[in-house]
Amino acid sequence: MQQVLTTCPYCGSGCTLYLEVEDNTIVRVKPNSVNSVNEGALCSKGHFGMDFVHSKDRLTSPLIRKNGELTKASWEEAYNYIASRLLQYAGEFGGKSIAGFSSARCTNEENYLMQKMMRAVLGSNSVDHCARL
Repeated sequence: MQQVLTTCPYCGSGCTLYLEVEDNTIVRVKPNSVNSVNEGALCSKGHFGMDFVHSKDRLTSPLIRKNGELTKASWEEAYNYIASRLLQYAGEFGGKSIAGFSSARCTNEENYLMQKMMRAVLGSNSVDHCARL
């Protein structure tokens, strides 16, 4: 069994943990007790919430709706599509017509960048974030 040191994906706290992996499947999660913000503890989501990784319903690439159908796209194509549509709406209806909603699963830095983009690029102060996980 291989142990992989990683950061928990459930919030921006930065808890580190070991994924015990066998045959490319996560078998168990163990908290990291050395040099970690969580000092060897994990919440229930961090400890038991890794089933989504192997879900058959998990999205593994971006999807863009074309002619009414969702089709796979590259990350570059998806980012360009999102950027062009946001700029289009901001140009047509003004930046105040767009709101940004971020996640507590992101780091503080990622949330900061999102609000900075909303305010400085799109001209919207409508920014919120959900602290519920």
